[in-house]
Amino acid sequence: QVQLVESGGGLVQPGGSLRLSCAAAGIAFSIYGMRWYRQAPGKQRDLVATITSGGTTTYADSVKGRFTVSRDNAKNTVYLQMNSLKPEDTAVYYCNAKYFGSDFWGQGTQVTVSS
Repeated sequence: QVQLVESGGGLVQPGGSLRLSCAAAGIAFSIYGMRWYRQAPGKQRDLVATITSGGTTTYADSVKGRFTVSRDNAKNTVYLQMNSLKPEDTAVYYCNAKYFGSDFWGQGTQVTVSS
């Protein structure tokens, strides 16, 4: 059974930092491209960051220079380090694992940036 479990969300003040984790089980993690998405209330789900099986990373323009995606294949885990957080980063963050026709999602973790 495939499971992606996100953790690390919470309430943080503007300018603060959070580190999200997504632990995978039931897949050959190292061959999967991993992605972080986010969805704010009333808005579509947007791609935030990607990391390929080879470690190549890409970011949405809105988070470049503030967010860093990384992976630890030994722990079957992908991370999203979020710095200099802004109120507009408030959303539910989801991790996604994709390999050709296989596409799996986590349940999401809430990130709220507010003073």
